[in-house]
Amino acid sequence: MEKSDIVYSCYHEMSRKGENFVPQHTISYQLSGSFMLADGKDSYRAEEGHFNLIRKNQLVKFVKYPPENGVFESLNIYLSEEVLRNAAKEYELSMDHFEVVKPMVPIPMNEVLTNYVNGLKSILEVKSLLTRDLIDLKIKELLLILLRLQPELKNILFDFSEPHKIDLEAFMNQNYKYNVNLERFAYLTGRSLATFKRDFEKVFHTSPHKWILQKRLTEAHFLIKEKRNLPSDIFVDLGFEDLSHFSYAFKKYFGYSPTKITEKV
Repeated sequence: MEKSDIVYSCYHEMSRKGENFVPQHTISYQLSGSFMLADGKDSYRAEEGHFNLIRKNQLVKFVKYPPENGVFESLNIYLSEEVLRNAAKEYELSMDHFEVVKPMVPIPMNEVLTNYVNGLKSILEVKSLLTRDLIDLKIKELLLILLRLQPELKNILFDFSEPHKIDLEAFMNQNYKYNVNLERFAYLTGRSLATFKRDFEKVFHTSPHKWILQKRLTEAHFLIKEKRNLPSDIFVDLGFEDLSHFSYAFKKYFGYSPTKITEKV
């Protein structure tokens, strides 16, 4: 089970490595720079000073941009289901109805939240203060503040339902580029891993691993040949962990390396 935590992030260069699967609700405050979140349908951008709730149980890609001659800095507060369930029980909180929301929900800043962030930054600078008890207390404090400022957030935070069974073909055609394991795909489509594999072969007449790899490599070939993209610019977006793995898989599938295409265009 995921744990609640408070994490300070710092990047000197643009980073395209973000969690493809968001396993728990995350409150994010942008200290400097900006980041873009994309879910395959739309993209959302957070600038310096923005406060956002990033919703759990979704597949997204992050790109983090440091400011010119500066560094990317953010504070992320991860909300585990255990902490949220305990808060719901302690304060008798529950969702009123299912809330259809975007992947990133903006939270307007005010003096109270500004003071909270400043206090949190001070605590993070003193390592001896970073105890489990104090972290949990600060997370609970933030929850109570947010629920006072935006009571409707309870319909997101206290929705403990599991993903329901959805159309497998549509989901996979939209999300095959995400670098997550089959267990994640199964969970997000409302299936056990065994049921996911069985349903997948009924729909696509091949195994998930073979189909996903073929889709990614076919898309790569199109982007390199027709759109004249460089392999180094696309391998991450297509779900490959590194360029050498992408090049090896490409050559094994097509019989020639991706650089052979770039030499001809």
